[in-house]
Amino acid sequence: MKEIRIHGRGGQGSVTAAELLSIAAFSDGKFSQAFPAFGVERRGAPVQAFMRLDGAPIRIRSQIYEPDYVIVQDPTLIDVVNVVGGLKDTGALIINTKEPPESFKKLNTKAKIMTVDATKIAMDIMGVPIVNTVLLGAFAAATGEVAVTSIQEAVKERFAGKVGENNAQAIQIAYDFVKKGMTA
Repeated sequence: MKEIRIHGRGGQGSVTAAELLSIAAFSDGKFSQAFPAFGVERRGAPVQAFMRLDGAPIRIRSQIYEPDYVIVQDPTLIDVVNVVGGLKDTGALIINTKEPPESFKKLNTKAKIMTVDATKIAMDIMGVPIVNTVLLGAFAAATGEVAVTSIQEAVKERFAGKVGENNAQAIQIAYDFVKKGMTA
């Protein structure tokens, strides 16, 4: 089983990202589940969403404490939240930032670090700084756990018309960027 934790701020679509990734994994023939961690969060407050995928039914229903992968939608969270807490040494950390991966060595993780300027991609393609779907493209490239085409189809089903098409294009750009090797 692979476990993913998504860090973002309220209103950035962390929960939607986990749901879309779960739908895409299911389309790929995997068992999946997605769920948020809710408290008294409000727009702008740190939030987490979780996703599991496996080739067999998933019976566990707890929060994810030792993820294989972590996605960070807002790099300012790195100074507020321990985003690498419990991250497996064999895992991967994907951060939305224009900084190179080497800038995050201070996090003291053995996990692979990838960075992608998802904000720039989102602004260039969609005209809004909504990075959740863009980072799913980076996730697909970094891990190979879910097909990028499955993510694009899930997004196009959720967001009809031009919005879905633009998101699918942004997903592809992030996927291609990470495939070119932006890791440390």
